[in-house]
Amino acid sequence: MSGSGTDAGRGAGHVVVIGAGIAGLAAAHRLLDRGARVTVLEATDRVGGKLLPGEIAGARVDLGAESILARRPEAVALAREVGLADRLLPPATASASLWTRGALRPMPKGHVMGVPGTASALSGVLSDEGLARIERDADLPRTEVGDDVAVGEYVAARLGREVVDRLVEPLLGGVYAGDAYRISMRSAVPQLFQAALTHTSLTEAVRGIQERAAAAQQTGPVFMGIEGGIGRLPLAVAESVRARGAEIRTLAPVTELRREASGSWRVVTGGTGSGGQERVLRADAVVLAAPAPVAAALLGAEAPEAAAELAGVEYASMALVTLAYRRAGLTLPEGSGFLVPPVDGRTIKASTFSSQKWGWIADENPDLLILRTSVGRYGETAILDHDDAHLVDVSRTDLREATGLTAAPVETRVTRWDDGLPQYPVGHHARVARVREHLGKLPGLAVCGAAYDGVGVPACVASADAAADRIHGDLRALRDLTADPVRSLHGGAGE
Repeated sequence: MSGSGTDAGRGAGHVVVIGAGIAGLAAAHRLLDRGARVTVLEATDRVGGKLLPGEIAGARVDLGAESILARRPEAVALAREVGLADRLLPPATASASLWTRGALRPMPKGHVMGVPGTASALSGVLSDEGLARIERDADLPRTEVGDDVAVGEYVAARLGREVVDRLVEPLLGGVYAGDAYRISMRSAVPQLFQAALTHTSLTEAVRGIQERAAAAQQTGPVFMGIEGGIGRLPLAVAESVRARGAEIRTLAPVTELRREASGSWRVVTGGTGSGGQERVLRADAVVLAAPAPVAAALLGAEAPEAAAELAGVEYASMALVTLAYRRAGLTLPEGSGFLVPPVDGRTIKASTFSSQKWGWIADENPDLLILRTSVGRYGETAILDHDDAHLVDVSRTDLREATGLTAAPVETRVTRWDDGLPQYPVGHHARVARVREHLGKLPGLAVCGAAYDGVGVPACVASADAAADRIHGDLRALRDLTADPVRSLHGGAGE
């Protein structure tokens, strides 16, 4: 990467962070650790981005992401640093189901993002023909993956489409709201990609991954929540950075970003929160923690090649439907919820039984049963054209068929995340590398967020840490992140 070390010595300078989602806030936190003076600019009226606390029927809930991967340290460490250590809680239950072929079936174990080590691992989910097809993997010649390959394409070639359609697709969809036949294996399931480079048999490669994981003896929960909701995390980070002297301005959309002859950066904000008056800030460095389309627009003048790359990043839209019921007389199937393979033709893609998954929700609201569904994914936008009432109705219809729940909710909330999740198609890693190569020629500029190194909370925090370090001429975190992307693997429902 060009520009190595060009920003050393800027630790005491003024850094403007554009975007106050969890990535921007984490970058501000890291920059303060390095002695910078920090101003955070956020276009909307709140901080937190896709981490959104809310309530329904008087109960505290998350209206966005609701858990963090705990097997990577970045997000949990940040939560502890901003005073949430005693609020971190694992799920009350980690068991989930698949709603497929007309029934709720236990989520299989012994797989890596739906890819099994043995055919028997998917018994009960796949047909006899599907299980037999997996067995053929050991006899097939090597499937070359090249520089990258779509997860669904590769797995279907080795194990058959049924594995992809019944298990890989809903698991990947729970993370990316995407299409497994488009999603990059190198970016989304990097350990599987690396294994595919050195193994002929895919099932053998998965068993190798599982053996290494067992040898590592990782303990503790795979996921963590926060009492009161994951939406508390950005609020706590914002409070921490303000207490340490940073300024956070909301309703301050950035309209222009230019590098001046002196080497400093000119940042122009529309300032909708102050009567629409234009304000100009000057900074020694800028961290751009905005979604790819916003970043592309702002980089057009100074980094047109990077802007063109970012303009090509596609996003998926989805909606979360949260429902609250009177608990009396109601029961749900055991577990944290279920995922739904798109091949089954249902409307909802997942449901989380929030009152069963999170002990704090049940403890705070003993008379309520709270659950939520997710609707929509990449390329499937027609359903989102309907009004909120329709999304509630179709969610209730699918929930009734899946769980037998016929009661009327006492309150519902629909939260729409338009263009909420960046897509990682084949070649995503190369696109990100090109963006960073172009930006490496501009001292005092770095990018971070869900569009680059992973969509989960730990991924965004790791991306932010690397960007903050990049501003100070330290490229080690960026190199580590490139070598070992933050994985978002899970077997839960509705993440």
